[in-house]
Amino acid sequence: MASEKVVHLTEDTFDQGISNGLTLVDFWAEWCGPCKALAPTIDQIAEDYQEKVTVAKVDIDANPNIPGKFGIRGIPTVILFKDGEQLDIMVGNSPQKVREMVENAV
Repeated sequence: MASEKVVHLTEDTFDQGISNGLTLVDFWAEWCGPCKALAPTIDQIAEDYQEKVTVAKVDIDANPNIPGKFGIRGIPTVILFKDGEQLDIMVGNSPQKVREMVENAV
């Protein structure tokens, strides 16, 4: 169940997508089990913080140039941006850490 509040960014839309306000980006892949396990948390954050944070996903297989820009070597990786600048990063399936990252920023 993917939330309609989650934006899907591509190599063409990524820079614009993170440029304004707080944006939480989940880097994932279809074949990644831990990514699928984290997905409900990402969807819930999109619902809970819809007025304060843009929540986005980047499929690393479809957009292979974006992860390299941020040194991403493992997924899921979740990065919190503010006005295009990286604020925080978390690697792995840790729903509580992702939620804390957002709560600390808003």
